[in-house]
Amino acid sequence: MMTPTFLTAGSTADTLIRPTHDRRIVDAPSTIDPVTATVLPQLTDLLELIDEGAPYLQARVLCEVQAGPHRFPVHALTLGNPSPAVPAVGFFGGVHGLERIGADVVIAWLHNLVKRLSWDDSLHEQLKHVRLVFMPLVNPGGFWLGTRANPNGVDLMRNAPVDAREKVPFLIGGQRISKGMPWYRGAEGAPMEAEAQALCDFVDEELLSRDFSVAVDCHSGFGTDDRIWFPYAHTTRPIHHLAEIHALHAIFAKTHAHHPYVFEPQSVQYLTHGDIWDHLYLRARSRPGDRVFLPLTLEMGSWMWIKKNPKQLFSRLGIFNPLIQHRVNRVMRRHIALLDFLTRAASGYQRWLPGSSAAREQHRRTALTRWYRQVSA
Repeated sequence: MMTPTFLTAGSTADTLIRPTHDRRIVDAPSTIDPVTATVLPQLTDLLELIDEGAPYLQARVLCEVQAGPHRFPVHALTLGNPSPAVPAVGFFGGVHGLERIGADVVIAWLHNLVKRLSWDDSLHEQLKHVRLVFMPLVNPGGFWLGTRANPNGVDLMRNAPVDAREKVPFLIGGQRISKGMPWYRGAEGAPMEAEAQALCDFVDEELLSRDFSVAVDCHSGFGTDDRIWFPYAHTTRPIHHLAEIHALHAIFAKTHAHHPYVFEPQSVQYLTHGDIWDHLYLRARSRPGDRVFLPLTLEMGSWMWIKKNPKQLFSRLGIFNPLIQHRVNRVMRRHIALLDFLTRAASGYQRWLPGSSAAREQHRRTALTRWYRQVSA
């Protein structure tokens, strides 16, 4: 079998190199307890995939988080062409410690890719043209504690320095009353939590530096439908790249005609303070140039699992996750197709992205009609 190769920044097809692999990269000696990897099954699975995916899958530790007697690593992984000239897709999970299925979906997708590295020539060809990055377990401390928030009591999805422009629902929209209550944003004026800052820095480095990138953050717990949300969460106004979002939705609907997802802006459901993807999208918009960054949230509807198994209401984890194994397996099968689609869409973005002003305007007007009935075209 041919040894797969990838382009490096500034290289050409004639100067390919094989990537190196660093399982851990930290600025200081690690103080992680060696038993830590055994107390979180997701972390154990992730470490095994890191080893198996070498040398093509590269890994580093962005920060470490103390929770009880353990210090947990927050891993970032990369796969594919590192050249800033190629598009990228980011896969994120485990932002909320109670929503374990989100991390499981990202790890399942990573497992799919790693297992194919040994035999799938088409995957290696694809990876010459795209960069894939992963943070499957953003909040390991919350996972270990069994809490939505991180070990400091802060909701990482309410922690960014973004205030809603319109009224948000009480508490759920983000609050600064007490870290003993859910949806705590953190103290006003305080730096972002280490996990949130690590995510932002990683996205800044790997995604916002490219002409085109997509991110998908996997969550669960809202409603009976699986939803794909896009910004904004802090305002009801449309994002600048609404035409590009609609074009992505259009090719997805054509390709997967029987898909189960409700595709919509998050603001259709509710507004929040401190949304980290709004923050990153606004950061991308503040940069020079016309780069396209499309952050998405996969919000898996956990109420359908409760409807099928009402006993889950008596389990804190059961409110957010399927507890019966065949339903877990079904969730994995259901969403792998979405993550694979996003990878392919990013690889070929120049074929479907609106290229002319007229095409952009047509997509924008159609999107306004579909998603923003109160907004004038």
